[in-house]
Amino acid sequence: MSIFVTYKLIKLNFEYFIAGRIAIKSERTFSKLIVRIAIAGVMLSLAVMILSIAIIKGFKTEIQDKVRGYLGDVQITRYDLNNSFEHSPFVLDAETQKMLKTNNDIDYYYPFATKPAILSANSEIEGINFKGVDKNYKWDYIKQHIISGTIIDFADSTAAMQELLISNYTANRLKLKTGDDFIMYFVQNQLRPRKFKIVGIYDIGVEDIDKGFVLGNLNIIKRLNNWKADEIGGIEIRIKDFNKLKPIAGQIYDGLPRNLRSYSIEENFPNIFTWLGLLDVNTNVLLILMLIVGVINMVTALLIMILEKTNMIGMLKSFGATNWSIMKIFLYNAAYLIGIGLLLGNILGLGLGFLQQSTHIFKLNQASYFLAYAPIEFHFIDVLLLNVVTVVVCLTVLIVPSLLISKVSPLKAIRFK
Repeated sequence: MSIFVTYKLIKLNFEYFIAGRIAIKSERTFSKLIVRIAIAGVMLSLAVMILSIAIIKGFKTEIQDKVRGYLGDVQITRYDLNNSFEHSPFVLDAETQKMLKTNNDIDYYYPFATKPAILSANSEIEGINFKGVDKNYKWDYIKQHIISGTIIDFADSTAAMQELLISNYTANRLKLKTGDDFIMYFVQNQLRPRKFKIVGIYDIGVEDIDKGFVLGNLNIIKRLNNWKADEIGGIEIRIKDFNKLKPIAGQIYDGLPRNLRSYSIEENFPNIFTWLGLLDVNTNVLLILMLIVGVINMVTALLIMILEKTNMIGMLKSFGATNWSIMKIFLYNAAYLIGIGLLLGNILGLGLGFLQQSTHIFKLNQASYFLAYAPIEFHFIDVLLLNVVTVVVCLTVLIVPSLLISKVSPLKAIRFK
């Protein structure tokens, strides 16, 4: 009965049966080291590709969230020739408010205004932009990055006029801490001094933001500029899906009256987002290089295996096996080795990634990279595609060296030692 079953298996999949015998039960000689190197090459290539994509995606998400969390996705300001940091005032008309409220792609929006100022404390001076917000401001992101103190309490309107949040960068420059008082001079025809109390210190990690802004009460700017109660400097909008930023920003722009204009966050910070776009190019180059490394290792291993099994090739040909059948034997064997490499590569890549997610063991220079550690963002579809592409590319390329089998003469192969 067992002989009959074995016969049926051989008849049904002769190539797979022989490949299994070679891969599992065959004792390798000088090819053992080469095969191990090939498996290690595939393992390292896949692990590096998994980590590269996870780090780049995590990096882009973290940087985007930092900029978006502080400045929104789209800003609406008055349409004029004013290119300073202090926007001209306008009144948000009912039709524009309706457009913003009924747009399902918009998560929320709030008014703001900015005004240039000079901070003076402890014999130090620092130029800054005072960003005024009101009770509608979403503090969720700032709360995640507060390292000392709390947010402005708009429930107490009198105290809120004197409360201020500054960045850790500014606090270190001026030698300030939470609870300190200092004088801020607002830039107008004459400098307008105001006394503030620091209620919170935050650390965004993006130098352009940390050294450029402080957060305070919008009513201070209104009072200094003698604006009307319903006048504002701008509107910041947060959308639900950042991947749709361009079409949504265009839609918002088209819906504005002629006296208003809008900018996306990518237009306000082109250097940061251009840099993030270049990371994709670097990732693609790295993926191609890692694939090439894996393919070269597997091609080398396959050629060594063919050379080692020349006698077997000759015997199979003498028994009537076709070139394609013998090629499939070695391709099945190569697939087995690739499978081992992929398994180990997934364990290594995902293992290091999850370790970094939980411990942040790999640190970065925040001044250069805006982040204190290497971020990781795994997506199942990315890992799956990398595995599939690696298998397909390797096996497709391995067809070429396996054609060497067709050149083997049965008589010479059997005599080969």
